[in-house]
Amino acid sequence: MSRERTRLVRAKRTWRGIAGAVTAVVLVGGGFAVANASTDTQTGKSAAGVKRPVDKKATGVGAVVSAANEFLNTLDADQQASTLLDFSQANATAWSNLPCGSSCRPGIQLGSLTDTQLAAAMKVLKLATGTGKNTGYDQITQIIKADDVLNAAQSTSSAGPAPSDTASSTASADPSATATAPPTSTATDAPTDVPTGTPPSGGAGGGGLGGYGSGVYFLAFLGTPSATGTWQLHFGGHHLALNLTYKKGKVAGSSPFFVGVEPSTWTDDDGTTYSPLATMRNGLLALTGSLSTEQLATAKLSESFSDVLLGPGQDGQFPETKEGIKAGSLSPKQKALVLKAIHPWIANVDDATAKKLMKTYERELNETYIAYSGGTALDTQGDYVRIDGPGVWVEFVCQNGVVYRDQIHYHTVYRDHTSDYGSEFTFS
Repeated sequence: MSRERTRLVRAKRTWRGIAGAVTAVVLVGGGFAVANASTDTQTGKSAAGVKRPVDKKATGVGAVVSAANEFLNTLDADQQASTLLDFSQANATAWSNLPCGSSCRPGIQLGSLTDTQLAAAMKVLKLATGTGKNTGYDQITQIIKADDVLNAAQSTSSAGPAPSDTASSTASADPSATATAPPTSTATDAPTDVPTGTPPSGGAGGGGLGGYGSGVYFLAFLGTPSATGTWQLHFGGHHLALNLTYKKGKVAGSSPFFVGVEPSTWTDDDGTTYSPLATMRNGLLALTGSLSTEQLATAKLSESFSDVLLGPGQDGQFPETKEGIKAGSLSPKQKALVLKAIHPWIANVDDATAKKLMKTYERELNETYIAYSGGTALDTQGDYVRIDGPGVWVEFVCQNGVVYRDQIHYHTVYRDHTSDYGSEFTFS
């Protein structure tokens, strides 16, 4: 069997077996606030978790709440305490693009769950997210698969050391910049998730609390899932951050949503080819490809980028002035391409909510700007495209590979100027 085939077989087996390899419960550290706890201190063993109502006939957000309760019912008290956390600004904003495990994100680790618990957790995600190809739940599961491919490649090659919990996740400006770059930048031509330090442990999902792998993803409910209160579904790991906020039985916010991928495309041992961000990339290529030479000149940004501006830790830091070409000046066909380009990011949330959001962004289309930096082919370090409207904010950037150093990999983020985290927090 070839080295490449062996690597992919290992990755596939890891994804299928992440629940069985690790049975210890991962308790959340790093100061994450716990909303519920119940432990049998006399025996030292965890007491039974609180049982919550499940409605198999529920629809919409009610079905998500019921699935969340069904998942919680599979957990013991300690596991519930790791999953049910306060809906605080500190917890909500604790997400990252880095492979830094529980040191940068709250919740219970997928790799600590049994098969039954894992299936229940994934059911929550499936009901809460979109049904499209390469979007929503399909995209999420592909990103998780990609991390197993990355883990297998890392463990069988000398390409790049392991992730560091202290690696910077902030946006970087001009790759050629010097000390004159803004204080919030990490001016460099290297990707911001370049691993350093000791290689991650092997095994299912990469093992441990850091590193690459399908087991190193975390699920948390910030606040108590309900059809009347305010709470957030918080899920993520390396190259993925899903933040869905619910209020009174409706989705109040479907951002921030960070997604990235390395390798950008791969073929599994069964012949299936995966390209999780292809729909996003292709929509942007169609949009920028429709612009005339004059329009491209207007859309061109003077800055250069090696990562997204509004990544982790950059909440509320939208530029004061919109740049690029105004969609209101485009032809009807080009405007349609703008909306088509936006949709894959919005489709991370359930289809009904995504449809409502798209109607909002369509109403705001004439005041939405399209901009780019580097080239428009999205195949070179520093190629960057942005869509910035009254509400919608989308960024897509190309970076040199970290493990697959002969390839480009992608970072992208979707935010909303008014409804990040369900508008629960104010950022200066």
